[in-house]
Amino acid sequence: MNTYIDIGINLTNKQFQNDIDDVVQNALDADVSQMILTGTSVRNSEESAKIARQYPGVLYATAGIHPHDAKSFDAQSISKLRNLLTQKHIVSVGECGLDFDRDFSPRNIQEVCYKAQLELAIEVQKPLFLHERAAFTRFMSITNEYLPQLPKAVVHCFTGSLQEAKMYLNNGLYLGFTGAISDSKRFDHLKEVIQYVPLDRIMIETDAPFMLPKNTPSNLLKKYHERRCEPAFLPFVAGTVAKFKGISLDKVAEETTGNARKFFGI
Repeated sequence: MNTYIDIGINLTNKQFQNDIDDVVQNALDADVSQMILTGTSVRNSEESAKIARQYPGVLYATAGIHPHDAKSFDAQSISKLRNLLTQKHIVSVGECGLDFDRDFSPRNIQEVCYKAQLELAIEVQKPLFLHERAAFTRFMSITNEYLPQLPKAVVHCFTGSLQEAKMYLNNGLYLGFTGAISDSKRFDHLKEVIQYVPLDRIMIETDAPFMLPKNTPSNLLKKYHERRCEPAFLPFVAGTVAKFKGISLDKVAEETTGNARKFFGI
């Protein structure tokens, strides 16, 4: 039987506030055996940790400050994240990085916040869950300063170019792919990226409730929640990877699950 690990879900999102139990059960019924909640601020990371604690062995969480929330970064932030990361079910530092697309936080503050989290990951030796949008050059410049000491890192929700993918891979990073890969109108170039990236460097995620896979059957959307992405839809992300690579779904499930288990130590 295929099993999957969803490396990035946003269960704290208000779209899930009334049916977390159902969402988790839907995922388990769809053979998504483990899920990792994404922490995006100190407060959100604490909330994610609390939810994950209620589903031992099924839910895990990250602890970090998303570049959108970098403006909330203060003198206590790193010690609070460090405290969270002592917990066994908190498996990664992040989501952290740079976002020059939206600029919800000033760029200089984003950089300070990102560097502090890179240093924290080196200190606690837990892997990194990274975010980069429209900031590739600066992102790589900063990351390269720390690279020799960094633990493993995954660039989540990758939608960049083949050239960017090659640069990440050459620097030892993993890539996380979402339902965006099935959106041929917006992200047609990702077919070539998926074909290039070795399977042992790929992990899959839904980024639920966002990034709904275009190949999700309409009857499932009606059954659950129209237009809301769920971790139960992760097999459709895997299916697109299988299609693009010309390999079996079983192989994609086996490899991406193994990658995630090893990477996050779960």
